Amino acid sequence: MNLIDILKELQLEYSGEDFKVSSFETLKNADKSNVAFFNDEKLLEELKITKAGVVILKQEHVEFLPSTCNAIINQNPYLIMAKMSGYFAKEPFLNGSVKSISKKAVVDNSVVIGNASIVEEGAYVMAGAVIGANVTIGKNTIIYPNVVVYDDTIIGENCFIQAGAIIGSDGYGYAHTQAGEHIKIYHTGNVVIEDNVEIGANTTIDRAVFGTTRIGENTKIDNLVQIGHNCELGVSCIMVAQSGLAGSTTLGRNVVMGGQAAAGGHLHIGDFAQLAARSGITKSIEGGKTYGGFPLMLQKDWLRTQLRMIKYFGTKKK
Repeated sequence: MNLIDILKELQLEYSGEDFKVSSFETLKNADKSNVAFFNDEKLLEELKITKAGVVILKQEHVEFLPSTCNAIINQNPYLIMAKMSGYFAKEPFLNGSVKSISKKAVVDNSVVIGNASIVEEGAYVMAGAVIGANVTIGKNTIIYPNVVVYDDTIIGENCFIQAGAIIGSDGYGYAHTQAGEHIKIYHTGNVVIEDNVEIGANTTIDRAVFGTTRIGENTKIDNLVQIGHNCELGVSCIMVAQSGLAGSTTLGRNVVMGGQAAAGGHLHIGDFAQLAARSGITKSIEGGKTYGGFPLMLQKDWLRTQLRMIKYFGTKKK
């Protein structure tokens, strides 16, 4: 679509160059055919070097925009991005005959597979699974019954996806108007699951808004885990049942999250960090240490705190 046509429909002022827009993209990965947006001071360095064709941003940030980029100036870039995202949403789950299934793969007759999807040799897709369009399922990967894999997902080799898991659904993303309306953000990115990953039953992994939600090689994810849009898990992480990550949070390598541990969005958890069960992570933390509790602290300090509370309230009761 031509940029000018989209902006006219949204009744937005624009004096820059018109061009055909292919999609939204992150500041870091955008090229001349992409729209990007800037709404987070943490990404200022990425704004300064972006190659996007146009960036939605506030007036006070225009000075940091490269001379090669056009600007859509608005005081609520996040809301404008949400309204524009719908123009790039593809029709989902296009089913048809154009697909590539290895003769050495096993696919149950009840499985639905979308256009341009690939099932490589040794893969086993069990009854009731639904595989979207443009999906790749790697060699020797096992997809158990009733798994749903949305469009554009890439699953590596030797993976296990247990029954009922949902890979690549839209994340929980909305922008809010002054009147209190919730404007849906259409997620046009994908999910990449690297080799030797195991994903438990009824776990959900959301697709990226744009870009990729990535699960690192050899990571093991338990049942009933929630991983939000644009999250990235490093190599050999472990997430235990009912743990969760809000959008755009990243884990280094070999991070362990205990049962019901949860992290807010846009955080980073360092390599080899361990989070005890029910830990609440509200800010980025360094790796190599064991944490627990809420508010989060070193696990040994959390245990000492609990002991003091038990002694104090036990004394008061007497």
